[in-house]
Amino acid sequence: MITLKNVTLRRGTKVVLNSVSTTINPGESVGLVGRNGAGKSSLFALLSGKLHEDGGDFCVPTSWRMAEVAQHMPETDQSATDFVLEGDTRLAEVQQQLAEAEASDDGMAIAHAYSDLHDAGAHDAVARAQALILGLGFRVSELEQPVNSFSGGWRMRLQLARALMCPSDLLLLDEPTNHLDLDALVWLEAWLKRYPGTMIVISHDREFLDAITNVTLQIQQGELNRYGGNYSKFEELRAQQLELQQASFAKQQEKMAHLQKFIDRFKAKASKAKQAQSRVKQLERMEKIGPVLAEADFTFEFKEPANLPNPMLAISEASFGYMDDEGVPTTILSGVNRSVLAGQRIGILGANGQGKSTLVKTIARTLKVLGGTITEGKGLNIGYFAQQELDVLRPGDNPLEHMIRLARDLGPDARQPSREQDLRSYLGSFNFTGDMVKQAVGTMSGGEKARLVLAMIVWQRPNLLLLDEPTNHLDLATREALAMALNDFDGTVMLVSHDRALLRSACEDFWMVGRGKVGPFDGDLDDYQNYLLEESKRLRELARLADSDKADRQSSLQASELPSDPSQAPAPPLRPAAAAETTPPVATGPSAPFGKDGREQRKLDAQARQLRAEKTRPLRKELEQIDQQLAALLAERAALEDTLSRPAAPSEIAECGRKLKANHDETARLEERWLEISAALEDTTA
Repeated sequence: MITLKNVTLRRGTKVVLNSVSTTINPGESVGLVGRNGAGKSSLFALLSGKLHEDGGDFCVPTSWRMAEVAQHMPETDQSATDFVLEGDTRLAEVQQQLAEAEASDDGMAIAHAYSDLHDAGAHDAVARAQALILGLGFRVSELEQPVNSFSGGWRMRLQLARALMCPSDLLLLDEPTNHLDLDALVWLEAWLKRYPGTMIVISHDREFLDAITNVTLQIQQGELNRYGGNYSKFEELRAQQLELQQASFAKQQEKMAHLQKFIDRFKAKASKAKQAQSRVKQLERMEKIGPVLAEADFTFEFKEPANLPNPMLAISEASFGYMDDEGVPTTILSGVNRSVLAGQRIGILGANGQGKSTLVKTIARTLKVLGGTITEGKGLNIGYFAQQELDVLRPGDNPLEHMIRLARDLGPDARQPSREQDLRSYLGSFNFTGDMVKQAVGTMSGGEKARLVLAMIVWQRPNLLLLDEPTNHLDLATREALAMALNDFDGTVMLVSHDRALLRSACEDFWMVGRGKVGPFDGDLDDYQNYLLEESKRLRELARLADSDKADRQSSLQASELPSDPSQAPAPPLRPAAAAETTPPVATGPSAPFGKDGREQRKLDAQARQLRAEKTRPLRKELEQIDQQLAALLAERAALEDTLSRPAAPSEIAECGRKLKANHDETARLEERWLEISAALEDTTA
């Protein structure tokens, strides 16, 4: 187990942990909570060995393997699959041992290395790595793309997949949901629920913590308190504890006042001096109960809109997308017909890459509509929170300069006092005090940038809020403040978020974005979550049936190489493998069939099938031969591995090692040829 006994931890002059003690038992899933700056990341650094305690005793079992998400942005030309595969440190270690054994032609070492490779799961390592990548939102076509080709948020998803790939007894996750959308988050929850080791998670997502944790550690004012249960249970126990503390404090204050009254009354009387002195000592010995110190919660509110046009928006036969550098349009959504009414609260759902942000950006006037019309109500005033805060912020400017520029841009339309002192005071209400109003935005934390964007939106008094992942760097207290402000807002809200607590609290209607369409989603978030899990099963089945030859090939390989213990099998992805083709259906009614008359179409299809069969017959015959050869090689490998598992003479073991290497090389050559033929077959079929 992990033990902390009277541990003190400092960062500079600040005491982060002050003589704290706790234990974390093997197999526990722990949520680490506390306000920003309380010391959560410092405790993670202590657990990972990057920091050392300044006092007390701290112990993590030396035999435990640890995995954590690297916080730096990866810069490499490796493919996504290879990058994540390297996260399996045990496999990389054994592969290095095998390379050294082969270089020295040491048959005994080669045999041992192949045995260790089998134990390390080399036979399904690529499949496990790709399952993680696909589960976190990537498409099949992106598996072999270089890491450098992805944006920052997607690279951090790869860092998360790399950490999950690492065999570990202790898993440290610091804000793992920050760069995920809702479907990837649902998949991650399901994966973490099956994680058998000890897990410690920092997260500001209430429902995520509730789903995966069974212990909560709270860091507050240098103390570390342990609560049994998830985050909701922690809140309940914490409230009871504070209530009891306040009651005990009030009772003690009453008793102390009574003792002090007796002392003041009789300390000057000789006949009562002894009793008075006794009460003085009683008062001094009494262990003082501290009052409940209410932390200053951050709160704000949206000002009442000057007007509420109804409808706010009318979207008619609209197409949404973007233009490339050469002015060529790419359409993502088409034929959209929707209305947005005054006071509506719309949550926008949909798989990653389906156009949620494109829809919001177009309504926000950041992108131009590619076709159709978007009619705005008279007096429409949009407040837009971009998914990437720097989309609307300038890194070199400070908060005050942002507010001054905003006031100047609005000019006569500004409905707030816009003198510099007024703007300073306003920023202070969003916790930008003192020198922070002059601090460059580029040096601020993600949470501070998000608060600045909120401040700028509130100041404009919008009547339509477009919020694209507004909670990405907000702590729990600020998320709750946002939820309360949205509930009290009189205007219209359109929200894209992976924070289910915020969606439940702020939204009444849901739109589904997918398959190039936008339509209503008839259900709640629980229905949507269940839909994602069921849809992922359906998509995996479709992927298996998409190419019968490939499916047969994969089935034969997997049947011979799957581990005998089902618990050792790789966790299957619980989300679509290819987002563009496998998005949730929208409620738009049955679509009409396309193409020619059915009889004529069947005739054309038959002719096409005959032509394809003639072209592909030699390739299919070669495939069958390779399949037979591979089956024989697999049988030979199984026999060699069986020989290695039994006592044998050193010369026999060495000979088995050399045969295993030859078997491995021939298998790799045949599999490479099999892939070439399969690609040729696919091209011919296409």
